[in-house]
Amino acid sequence: MVATEFMSTEKNNLIFGIHAVEMALKAGDQVTEIWLQKDAQNKRLLNLLMAVEKSGLRINRVSLQDLDRLCNERHQGVVASIHAVHLKSEKDLKVALKQWDKPLILILDCIEDPRNLGACLRSADAAGVTAVVFGKDKSASITPITHKTAAGAVEHLELFQVTNLVRAIEAIKEAGVWVYGTALDEASMDIYQADLTGPVAIILGNEGKGLRHLVKQSCDHLIHIPMAGEVQSLNVSVATGVALFEVVRQRNLA
Repeated sequence: MVATEFMSTEKNNLIFGIHAVEMALKAGDQVTEIWLQKDAQNKRLLNLLMAVEKSGLRINRVSLQDLDRLCNERHQGVVASIHAVHLKSEKDLKVALKQWDKPLILILDCIEDPRNLGACLRSADAAGVTAVVFGKDKSASITPITHKTAAGAVEHLELFQVTNLVRAIEAIKEAGVWVYGTALDEASMDIYQADLTGPVAIILGNEGKGLRHLVKQSCDHLIHIPMAGEVQSLNVSVATGVALFEVVRQRNLA
């Protein structure tokens, strides 16, 4: 089906960029409609058009200017509408904890930048995490920017958005999961000296302030990534990748 008029669309249900749309299409029934640059010559975009035509989805062939009005980010000639991401609750988390065997859980404490959130989710998917848990307040939500940066990870992760992060952490601990908070603190240990081979949750804190006090108090242990240079901190998404893949490394050697 081809149309030239934009439908009324919730902005937060839009994704953009060739790779993000390709991954959403592969995820199944995520995509509901697509807007594609009508005079595009990009080979990847034309291949995407062929895939969409085969799927039977509604295709809107529109001008570059129309796409710019629909999405003010670097869209690469394609924007898609998707079903709202299903974020599970704290209640769902408590049920899931009873079913997981030696989980690897990523907990994000007040990550404010949607790009950082997306990059953390991309690392989480690559590391094969069991679930990602984050709060409703003072945290970025799943936006089109998050989808773009996550490069398809959003559609494949178990995402839990909770009202009270400390309470969720306590539930995770009660399920027999060891909770490690990342913090450059006198009480923290070198991440490479910590035993991360069991059921583990890793907490990453806010881009500027790190872990909140109550969250830090809720941890079983504090860990840090040793720095060889003058810089004493990493971007939160980079730190997420380092921490998660250290868990993966240790588990592979165990």
